[in-house]
Amino acid sequence: MRAVVTRVKNASVEIGGKIVGEIGQGFLILLGLAHEDTPSLCTKLADKILGLRVFEDENGKMNRSLSDVGGQVLVVSQFTLYGDCSHGRRPSFIAAARPETAVPLYEQFLRECESRGFPPQHGQFGADMQVRSQNDGPVTLIIDTDQIAPRG
Repeated sequence: MRAVVTRVKNASVEIGGKIVGEIGQGFLILLGLAHEDTPSLCTKLADKILGLRVFEDENGKMNRSLSDVGGQVLVVSQFTLYGDCSHGRRPSFIAAARPETAVPLYEQFLRECESRGFPPQHGQFGADMQVRSQNDGPVTLIIDTDQIAPRG
């Protein structure tokens, strides 16, 4: 699993001209899933992201967590995070999970967020979405489960 986590002042996702998810201060999480990902990786990734201390304290240091600031979460599926651009000019997405694998994992990740006290706003898996965000900082992190929970 791969996530791009952006600290935002606000963010929203729109499908067909209608806003389907919207948050104030918090995290916009673009979530990519690979075919070898597992439900246990959803747990590890949710723990890592939701525990990040990247919000400023009274001294301007990134020392507060999402829960410390009463933040919210917006999760958007993003298979292109597994795009391989190493050959030619057209990315290959062979490493991205197919929908029959990815959808249950995406839904598991949403449940993991909710079970930790962050009921997520979210897009719709596989939909053509327009995502808007007002980045805060900007603070953007890339988190890959291969780095926090190596396979094998």
